[in-house]
Parts: sequence; C-alpha cells; structure tokens
Amino acid sequence: MTGLTHFDTKGDAHMVDVSDKAITSRVATARGHIKMAQQTFDIISEGRAKKGDVLGVARLAGIMGAKKTPDLIPLCHPLPVTKVAVELTLDPDLPGVQIEATVKTTGQTGVEMEALTAVSTAALTVYDMSKAVDRSMEIGAIRVVLKDGGKSGRYEAE
Repeated sequence: MTGLTHFDTKGDAHMVDVSDKAITSRVATARGHIKMAQQTFDIISEGRAKKGDVLGVARLAGIMGAKKTPDLIPLCHPLPVTKVAVELTLDPDLPGVQIEATVKTTGQTGVEMEALTAVSTAALTVYDMSKAVDRSMEIGAIRVVLKDGGKSGRYEAE
C-alpha cells in the first residue's frame, strides 16, 4: 500500500485530483447485515411492521443513500451514478437481513463509497422502521466485496 491519498504533503486533507485519470466503466459491490430478535424478524418477514414494507423502504433508502454519498462523505467526488441495485434478503440464521448493493458509473474514480453508503443507509432504515419493537438490533460486517475498473483493476474479497 502507498500513502493515504486524501492528504497533501503538509498532511492537510484535500480532495484527490482525478482529472488526469482515464474515464472507464467502474463497479463496486458492498455487503452487510442487520441482526435482530426473532420476534422482529417474524414481524418483518410476515409484513406486519406498523410503518409498512420495511424491506421495500430500505431498498429505496439504499438507492437514495448511494446517490447522496458526496453530500455525506466530505472528500467524495460527485459521480454520474448509472446504476444502483440494492438487495435485502431475509436470513433466518442471523436472524436478520443480509444487504447487498451494487453501484455502477462511467467516470474517473470508483464507486466503493457509494456501495458502502447504500448498504449502511438500507441497514439504518431497517433499524429505524423496526426500533419500536427491537432497540437491540445490530448492524455489522459492512465491507466492499467487489471493485472493478480503473487503474487499480479488479478486487474481490475472499
């Protein structure tokens, strides 16, 4: 690994200059989950949540989160996001919800932060919509599992 790119020679934070980078197709996928009590899992899986369709609303929140990433993360470049897909899968073994987000763009920098923000926002929305019955839910394991495009090439988590 080389030095951190978001700091200049004086150690001050700055936005990385990507103007000389090639415009390429880029994709990133992130995953995470939210664990919950069995009762909460049952309420969500049976569609009995008082606030409505928990997974549907969380999917939309994840998509919106990806699109708003540069407004939330100070040094992220605003990118022309061309696709955001957010999948929420009920997992009785947690019990809870597995979340996966894939983001695509054609640009000069990657979309890892957008994918991570999509997963985080979706998980937070599940929490928000379900906290009336379960304040002990746990969000975790949020990480990039795929990144492709650009000079650094392809990364896949093991």
